[in-house]
Order: sequence, then C-alpha cells, then structure tokens
Amino acid sequence: MATQRLGLIMHGVTGRMGMNQHLIRSIVAIRAQGGVTLSNGDKVMPDPILIGRNAEKIEALAKAHGIARWGTDLDAALANKDDTVFFDAGTTQMRPTLLAKAIRAGKHVYCEKPIATNLNEAVEIARLADEAGKATGLKHGAVQDKLFLPGLRKLDMLRRAGFFGRMLSVRLEFGYWVFEGDLQPIQRPSWNYREEDGGGMILDMMCHWRYVLDNLFGEVQSISCLGATHIPKRWDENGKEYVATADDAAYATAELKGHNGENVIAQLNMSWATRVRRDDLVTFHVDGTDGSAVAGLQSCRAQSRVATPRPVWNPDIKQNMNFFDQWQEIPDSQVYDNGFKIQWEHFIRHVVEDAPYKWTLPEGAKGVQLVEAALASWKERRWIDVPALNV
Repeated sequence: MATQRLGLIMHGVTGRMGMNQHLIRSIVAIRAQGGVTLSNGDKVMPDPILIGRNAEKIEALAKAHGIARWGTDLDAALANKDDTVFFDAGTTQMRPTLLAKAIRAGKHVYCEKPIATNLNEAVEIARLADEAGKATGLKHGAVQDKLFLPGLRKLDMLRRAGFFGRMLSVRLEFGYWVFEGDLQPIQRPSWNYREEDGGGMILDMMCHWRYVLDNLFGEVQSISCLGATHIPKRWDENGKEYVATADDAAYATAELKGHNGENVIAQLNMSWATRVRRDDLVTFHVDGTDGSAVAGLQSCRAQSRVATPRPVWNPDIKQNMNFFDQWQEIPDSQVYDNGFKIQWEHFIRHVVEDAPYKWTLPEGAKGVQLVEAALASWKERRWIDVPALNV
C-alpha cells in the first residue's frame, strides 16, 4: 500500500467556517486518520499550505494544528507546481477572481458557496473551469455540505425506498435569534448583515437550499420570495453600532418537478430573527401520499400512511394528543462522519483517481441562479421562473 502526497493551497481558513469545518474537521482530521483511501487501497495524504493576509494569525493557526507550511503570498503559492489543488473559503466578492487565477495557474479548484455574488460571474467562472477540465483534465467543485448531513441522508433514503409515495410538499424552517450585540455578544460575524460586504440571508442560504431541493425533492422550476430586514440596527465585534443593510430573513415558495415528474411545493422560511421551538435549528418536513417525515441535522422521524392518527378538531377542549410521540425515529444504520470531511474525501478521490463527482462549479452556479431569482421576486413582487442553467 503506497501513500502519495497531495499539495493543497488553503486560502481563507482563518474565518469561522474555513477554520472549523474545512481545516480542523476535514483536512486535519483526514491527516490524523492516515489520509484518504483510494479504490486500490493506496492512500492520499493532503499536505496543505495555509495562505492568509495576517502572517501572525496564519502562523499561529498552522502551528496549532501541526501544519508545516503557511504564508501570505498567494501568487507564490500558485506558482509552486508541487501544490496542485487550490481551496477558497475567503470572501464571496473575491472568489471568482481567485478561482480564475488558480485555474489559469493550472490548479484544481474547490471552494465554499456561494461561488460568486451574481449569476454572470458564477456562470463565467463555471465555464472557465469546465473548459479547463476538457482541455487539461482540471477538476473543480463547490461545497454542498448539507447533502452529507445524517438527517438529510436518512430523508433521502426514505425517498429512494419509495416511502413517501407521490411526494406532495416540503416545508423548511431554518434559523435562530442572532443577538444584536447591545445586550449579548454577537454569535455571527457583523458582515453577515451588511449587503456591501456580501451579507444577506438570501445570498447566504438560497445556495444551500437549491442543491438540497434539486437533489432530494425535485428540480426547482420557479420561486416567489419576500425578504426582510427585521433588525435594522446592530452592534459589531467592537461594540460599535451600525446600520444593517442586508436582509436577515426571507420567506419563499418554490415549485419543484419531483424525481418522478410530480409537482412538489416547497415552502422556505429562514430567519436570523426567530426564536426556536422545533426539533433543530433547521427542519425539513416532507409530506407524501404514503407517508411523511421530518428531518433535522442529525435525526429523522417518519409517519407512514397506516400509522397516521385521527385527530379531532375541537377548539373547546385542551388537545389530548401528543403529536410528537406519533412519529418513528429512523435509526442510525451506519456511522456518519462530518459532512464537510466526506465531501473533501470525495473531491480528493476525484482529483487523484478521477472518481465520479457531481458537485461541480456549474452546480454551484445553480445556487447563485436561485439567489438572483429570489431577489428579483422580492424586488418585483412576482413569481420568477428558474430555467435550466446552460453553462
């Protein structure tokens, strides 16, 4: 059994998501387990170099996690032929430019979502990556981590087993209260609430919901969306008051074409200004003719047609049914690893042995397409069709 090195340039991993999910829980964890196993039993060991603007911060992060290489010069890193993969988790505004630079330097590219702040740039970078792939074999991918969550994998298993019968509808509830910063410390970065810095609920989350809807429930056909800035004033990391210019909530309805051609209605409620009274910070409630299921990040509960109770509507007496007790827990039938780490392993196998991989930059561009459609719907107060995206 042989072990081969994979040089990896990691940009933007001093931020919360890049550091926790991509560096610590993915690449560091992969290195600790001895690398990624290929189909022939060989191993691939990622050898990352961390690149960032703050030399002191990036050095401390590297040393804390046993990473031997770090630096502040991205151009120099891209010029190193021994490092063949570029990963970006920096700001969305910079992403298309950085990806294009890496592609032109001959690097495979993998990045966080959204892949751009607008559809034109998203399509342009996806097309550039596709053309490079055809010409030189360059591989590319965009993070679609929600597909690898245990709750959604159980939900997808039910769908593939035919549990739902004809799927009717999906109801998504997402979010929690993000502290304004005056009474309690903020728990999300302040830039999330400034449109000029790439913030906004629709830009942040519609990219996720696009790939979840398309893969699990049905291809998005059209959308009606209303955004809102419920909290107009917030306080930043230094306690300084600022005006929130980005949407902190959105309420949408989408029409889907199900996997069997059926019409599926999806309702999407997402808010940073809601207090949670549900099983998880995000829940997906799916109804079908033969059964229903509710999934969170980890768990999934189902109720079949023959086990559906018969509630009686009577507003004059206290409800005596506990509806939460009438659902069956879907058991863990396997060990579920970190979703980001699983996708990283898929991408590394794709790069090294050309293993199948469908979570590409054109798929990432579809997320930006839904963002633009939702924003247009809000602005124009009408339904917006979402045609097939030709990259």
